[in-house]
Amino acid sequence: MENQPEIITKNTFTFFNTNIKVQQLIFVLLLLVCISGFISPPVALVLGLIAANITGNPFLRYNAKAINVLLQLSVIGLGFGMNVNAAISAGKTGFFFTVASIFSTLVLGLFLGKWLKIDKKTSHLISCGTAICGGSAIAAIAPVIKSDEKQTSVALGVIFILNSIALFLFPAIGHWLHLSQQEFGLWCAIAIHDTSSVVGAANKYGAEALQIATTVKLARALWIIPVALITAMVFKNKSSKIKIPYFIAVFILAMILNTYVPQTALVAPYLVSLAKIGLTVTLFLIGAGLRYTVLQSVGIKPLVQGVLLWACIAITALLSILYFI
Repeated sequence: MENQPEIITKNTFTFFNTNIKVQQLIFVLLLLVCISGFISPPVALVLGLIAANITGNPFLRYNAKAINVLLQLSVIGLGFGMNVNAAISAGKTGFFFTVASIFSTLVLGLFLGKWLKIDKKTSHLISCGTAICGGSAIAAIAPVIKSDEKQTSVALGVIFILNSIALFLFPAIGHWLHLSQQEFGLWCAIAIHDTSSVVGAANKYGAEALQIATTVKLARALWIIPVALITAMVFKNKSSKIKIPYFIAVFILAMILNTYVPQTALVAPYLVSLAKIGLTVTLFLIGAGLRYTVLQSVGIKPLVQGVLLWACIAITALLSILYFI
């Protein structure tokens, strides 16, 4: 589901040059620490950042695929800890905010891109990543607009930088403002880009926040399809195939089994525990792909667009949740 910027994999800069065997040993040891279950997803992200920038990631070529598979399996596993009725209630609450925030973000992104004189395709990818579900949206929209590697990489770089910040920033703000579980779950589902960081932040905040955030975020991800269709018309490209997030259907099935099949209770707690470990490993791998060169490759203007869009959607969503729900 998440996609690492390909441009990053071509740069071998690290602060310390070490033997490849030593790199592999350090990386595997840190990975085992994440699998142990003794550290939280945010800490795992930091460990990944340290590994990537201090000694290097010897398995960088496999990062994107591993993140994609692990995140999808983790989300499906979390479905075994959720109730259908609660999910429907959360989905209804978040529907209006989802629709309003997606289209307002896309429109604002269009104007910001023109104002900052950013390449049209790069600007649109950043807007879609902010509006819907981060790297997944960029991966789906990129072939529709036929963006090149540089344009896609810059957009992904912006999203991953901001996601890393969000994972630490949002829970701190939530506690500072004394947000309820429901308020925080809805807020982070709308205002944090990628599913991995949404689930990581919500899981840190509480079980109810996790359920609401995951449900609303995955419902939001389905908007990739209409946005991709509209994008194809705007960019006059009718030949590209749209990537549909089919794993969401398996997540829904997991919720149904957990709600209506009593026997599921025998294995559900174990599946949820494995899912949370999978999420921790996913965030470690995301951190392990965020090398120092990300900032260099992104550039100031795309990052400014990403920050402004993110600030607008985060502040607007928070105020709406606090005063209109």
